[in-house]
Amino acid sequence: MTSPQSAPGAGAAEPTGDRPVSVVLAGGGTGGHIEPMLALADALTRRSGSTGGTPRVTCLGTARGMETRLVPARGYDLRLIPPVPLPRKPTPDLLRVPGRVRRSVAETRALLSELDADVVVGFGGYVALPAYLAARRAGVPVVVHEQNALPGLANRIGARVAAAVAVTVPGTPLRGGQHVGMPLRTSISGLDRAARRAEARAAFGLDADRPTLLVFGGSQGAASLNRAAVAAADALTAAGVQVLHARGPKNTDVAVPARPAGAAPYVVVDYLERMDLAYAAADLALCRSGAVTVAELSAVGLPAAFVPLPIGNGEQRLNALPVVEAGGGLLVADADLSPSWIEAQLVPLLTDPRQLAGLTRHAAAAGSRDADERLADLVLQVAGQGVRRR
Repeated sequence: MTSPQSAPGAGAAEPTGDRPVSVVLAGGGTGGHIEPMLALADALTRRSGSTGGTPRVTCLGTARGMETRLVPARGYDLRLIPPVPLPRKPTPDLLRVPGRVRRSVAETRALLSELDADVVVGFGGYVALPAYLAARRAGVPVVVHEQNALPGLANRIGARVAAAVAVTVPGTPLRGGQHVGMPLRTSISGLDRAARRAEARAAFGLDADRPTLLVFGGSQGAASLNRAAVAAADALTAAGVQVLHARGPKNTDVAVPARPAGAAPYVVVDYLERMDLAYAAADLALCRSGAVTVAELSAVGLPAAFVPLPIGNGEQRLNALPVVEAGGGLLVADADLSPSWIEAQLVPLLTDPRQLAGLTRHAAAAGSRDADERLADLVLQVAGQGVRRR
């Protein structure tokens, strides 16, 4: 794999006329696609010195995805296209896929023409596939960004027609993949955990100087993490470890009795609106290993005990492996996570400042804070070099 900095002309857009570069981003569906898409959008809009002015960014999505809320909230134009969900197993619904693809590609191609697109950037999922196919037919160059170590179907197809392919995890099996990293919000990529620690702990009602474990399982929580952490509450707090636990908004039955006066606190919240403060408050995380989570933790230098989701094709385990192999975290199977494992593995780690500091250094060394700017460089380069067929 190569780095985009090593590519000829990387980092500067070629002239495209006296109008702004028109960039179309396709990354709807889940937060794993939307968050890096919006981080790239932010990086592109910071390029006020680009040819013709600030690049014009348009996002593609569907009416049923999270993008209908997240994209407008960040101030970006959202255009909707028909979704093309691909059945995981042979079903009668599979027979409808070709017709759905044709309709979605036709509508997307019309949008690319209306927007006078110079480049299409896809992040995978059912929004990206019609965007890739429409761009190919319209002669618009494509950039693919893959978040996971194991690429999905849409990006495997997109990589075959792409002018450039960027990956988050080194060794991701996509043809021509360049290791760029995961584009992140600047509130995360620019976070100084040490400088914000006192503020963050005070915000959550935590003590200023105790070792702190952060437990979270994504926006909806994770039942296995909730069960194990709550059952280990006494062992953790008895050892002087305080806990910040995001249980998920629907998991109101997850609770821990108030700790005795003077004991380490165990704070349970429904949801973490400010992940930057949660990361700043913590010394170690217990969490799933989705692509964005792994990238954020390593970027801010927060070590973690990763518990990959036990379903799917195993990509969560592969996402965490580079950080774990670099010495920046632990890996435990969902079936092996238990209160006794937390007591035996995490309590000694959290109460050993020297060992914890070593994990922290290795986690930070495995992270990337500038992937948004590196991907923006690559996108503008492709937009300038792309030969378009009208």
